Amino acid sequence: MFYGEFNNTVDLKGRASIPSTFRETLLSLTGDVSLVVTKTDKGLTAYPASSWKKISQKVMALPEGPIKQANLRTRLGPAKECPFDKQGRIQIPQALREYAGLEKDIVVVGMGGKIEIWNQQRHAEATSASESMLKDHAQAQADLGF
Repeated sequence: MFYGEFNNTVDLKGRASIPSTFRETLLSLTGDVSLVVTKTDKGLTAYPASSWKKISQKVMALPEGPIKQANLRTRLGPAKECPFDKQGRIQIPQALREYAGLEKDIVVVGMGGKIEIWNQQRHAEATSASESMLKDHAQAQADLGF
């Protein structure tokens, strides 16, 4: 599982370093040496290639209709497999960087079975919205042990 929040940067060539703990987890748990990166909710989400295969199979198994088409158009279509280079970086395609507003400063967040990559300001906004939602559900949070 991926846990932790790391401030990082994207270089001029569009490469982002993925924390070594994430790379080690990826290799030890799945044997994958790449991530599949796609658009989600104003940011990017990176999945181990083996997990992405299962997700894409589920989407392809959906009945024909608007939900399947929306997933194909917004999640599967823009997805790109990004192998690690020797320095532990992935090359994020320009279209994905533009969508997520990744210019320089980014936040890489472990989300259990996936990794999110955010523009720092958008991450702060999403975190604030999440905190507000959780305050409205204090008992549910207490029941979880938080």
